[in-house]
Formats: sequence, C-alpha cells, structure tokens
Amino acid sequence: MKYQIPFYRNSIKEDELVTYRVKIKQTDLLIRTVKEYREVAERKTREIRRQLEDYIEKDPPFLYSFQPYPVSGDAPEIVRLMASASLLVGVGPMAAVAGAIAELVGKELLKYSEEVIVENGGDIFIKCKKPRLVGIYAGESSPFSNKVALLVQPEETPLGICTSSGTVGPSFSMGEADAVVAIAHSPALADASATALANIVKKNIPIKEASQKAQEIKGLKGVVIIKGDKLAVWGEVNLVSLS
Repeated sequence: MKYQIPFYRNSIKEDELVTYRVKIKQTDLLIRTVKEYREVAERKTREIRRQLEDYIEKDPPFLYSFQPYPVSGDAPEIVRLMASASLLVGVGPMAAVAGAIAELVGKELLKYSEEVIVENGGDIFIKCKKPRLVGIYAGESSPFSNKVALLVQPEETPLGICTSSGTVGPSFSMGEADAVVAIAHSPALADASATALANIVKKNIPIKEASQKAQEIKGLKGVVIIKGDKLAVWGEVNLVSLS
C-alpha cells in the first residue's frame, strides 16, 4: 500500500548522500547516508518499537502521562532515554518519542556511515562532514516558512534538531506556536524541549517568555520560536536567510 510523502520532504535537495525511507507502523523515517543501509535501519527501528511497545503494555501510564514518569534502571534504552529527557524539561515521556527513535536509529547507522541524517516527523538526528542547511517550515501562511534555515557545522554534530507546532501537523500541542525548533546534542532532549516550549506560546503570551524558559533547560543549545510575523532566537543558533 502506498503512503503519502510528508509535504516538507519535497524541499530536500539531493547530493552525494543516498536518500531512502523506512516506515514501520506510526514511525516514518527519512534517512540519508553515504550508502543505503535500509536493512540496518529497519532492524533497529523494529527493535526499538518492540521494546517500547512491550514496556507500555506492562506499564500503561508511561504512554499517557503529561508529566515526567519514573522508570526503573533496567528499562529498555528507548524508555530510559525518553524518561530522562522528559524529566529535564517537565513534560510526559511520549513528548520525546520521535526524537529518541531518530537518535537511536541514527547512532546505529553511524556504525556504517560517516554521515547520517535521520528525520522522524520533523525531528532530526544529524551527523555531517560538511556544512548543511536545515530549513524551517512554520505553515503555508508563515512569512518565515522556507525563508530561513539553520546552518549546521560538522564540528557541532551529532546534533538533534526538533520541531513542535500548535498549528502545523497532527502532533498534540497545548500551545499556538507555528514552529518551535529546539537544538541539543540529544534529539530526545530537543524533542521534549520543543514540545514544552511550544506549549507556552499562546495568544496572549509573548514568545519571549518561551525563549526565556529555554534558557533554564539544561543541555539545550538553542531555540527558534515562530508565531505569526514574530520570530525569537536564543542560544547557539546560526540562522540564515534563504531569500
């Protein structure tokens, strides 16, 4: 059965890397490596999903909690990674699931490829050997969509770049941000941070409050926040214009 390509993936520019897609249940990865390692990515993704699903079956509140949720030290790596990230930020562990999967699949692929980009629903793990641009999409009506990008230098990577939105895409958000892009060495932390900061951005709350909150998150390198015609940037962010 065919499945639809997410709209933002149409803007990816091909180069020397090989691009392929791995889709297992709800997990939909776009992967770029020096050669195709589809079997490696599929095997790791299935392993991660199986571990997570088995854990949730034994401990259902892990799936539904909107607050940090304690897990045992012998829990699977994916579960511990999500729980740790959510604890640092103050959200439920599922807020880090997409970033955590991208992180673990990306690290597995690094055993085979010196350059790896794994994108999972707008959440990215990247290890690059040359400077690369990561575009920002904030909805069709945003004056910033596809007009600005993050410039990622090789020495910064591996890096997690994750996005949360209250107006774009199917993911749940308590806020009204068009896009909150969080940057951290751990994609799981970046994912949880993007969710937490996007929850803050609402009609009567200025986006600077979210950028101030970002400064309190240990391990977060930087953030870009977009709502309407307003954009805020904090931290180690190299934002460039594409126009």
